Amino acid sequence: MAKVMVQFTCSECGATAGRWLGRCPGCGSFGTLVEELHGADGHPASAARTPERLGDVQVTEAARLQTGVPELDRVLGGGLVPASLVLVGGEPGVGKSTLLLSALGAIARSGRSALLVTGEESVAQVRLRADRLGGADDVSILAETELESVCATLERDRPTVCVIDSVQTLYAGELGSAPGSVAQVREAASRLLRVAKQSGVATVLVGHVTKDGAVAGPRVLEHLVDCVLQFEGERERTYRTLRALKNRFGSVDETGVFEMRDAGLVEVLDASARFVAEATRAPGSVVLAAMEGTRPLLVEVQALVSESELVPPRRVVSGIDRNQLALVLAVLARHGGLGLGNSDVFVNVVGGVRVDEPGADLAVALAVAGAARGATLAGADGAPLACFGEIGLTGELRTVAHADRRATEARKFGLRPVIGPPGSGATEAATLREALRLALPRPERAAA
Repeated sequence: MAKVMVQFTCSECGATAGRWLGRCPGCGSFGTLVEELHGADGHPASAARTPERLGDVQVTEAARLQTGVPELDRVLGGGLVPASLVLVGGEPGVGKSTLLLSALGAIARSGRSALLVTGEESVAQVRLRADRLGGADDVSILAETELESVCATLERDRPTVCVIDSVQTLYAGELGSAPGSVAQVREAASRLLRVAKQSGVATVLVGHVTKDGAVAGPRVLEHLVDCVLQFEGERERTYRTLRALKNRFGSVDETGVFEMRDAGLVEVLDASARFVAEATRAPGSVVLAAMEGTRPLLVEVQALVSESELVPPRRVVSGIDRNQLALVLAVLARHGGLGLGNSDVFVNVVGGVRVDEPGADLAVALAVAGAARGATLAGADGAPLACFGEIGLTGELRTVAHADRRATEARKFGLRPVIGPPGSGATEAATLREALRLALPRPERAAA
């Protein structure tokens, strides 16, 4: 093995130093020097290689590995690719370990080798979870945090799939920093990537997240891996969503929906039916025809408007962006004749689902308007009102992607009318004011 040495490199300018300094000698930034391993001459010693012509490269399409969890396979683009490196992030307690242990159990039952490297729990603790889930007896498990030992095990045994829970617990003995530091995470990801490609092991890394929801560690971690999955949801809610933020082998438009139960995570194959059945049909409630990847999803959006005793009034959201609510309230006041400057406004997407698309603008506006006026937004035969559409700053409704699929999904559950922008195939409204007239019941005129 080539002799290595530790150097400290500035993450801002790239300047190096032989020891840690509080201030970078190159750019003057504070706290930017991190540990790195280099060859004895400061660079890795490698022999020169002859490039080859791209057209002469022989390509063999490798069969994807089915995980036994269809929703996970959907988000991955059809299953795990051999020799790929996948990063799964999510809040503590959201169910990352439960999901991956279920997948490993299904892989092991199919006759393929599956390995779980645990650095956060003991073998006995994992066994307790496996007994609750069932079907994971054939999974091999290794409680280890030393990076060199983990890599040696993968190179020797070459399992079909390996899950490392989590990458922040691994450490390289050559580095003096603690596990979870920028240098340790970067070194662990680099070595595991090399082992995965050379040994053909499909490797899944579980990553911690910061308080902002981003994967903890250096940004290079997300660039190194082939696929980045984000597991979202709140521990107090039952529903979880799995999204692909990056996927070199498939689309990033797919989303998987799960429900947390006593026996673990259960796939929700028809989430729209669940949400429509639970819709409250009360003032401030409306059904949004959203798109989660390439499939439509009907979710309930609720709003509550009350007189405020604070200046400024509160704006509280769950499941949508706070700035999106601020935009909708401004357009409602300017073009909808509904000023709420003295009222608290609360908006919630029911079930713990998060909607990050402009097509939710109209649903938020109608839910807030119905809550402010105390009016029930009901469709035909008492069914909930469904809608979708983006609201422009001048009050017009703008077309959103897959409008026909949204309208068809809503009608499949008997939701009529479905209010949407022009050209959507729904009950069309050109402006926000027109959508309000369609959705809100007209007040009865007093008798003369």
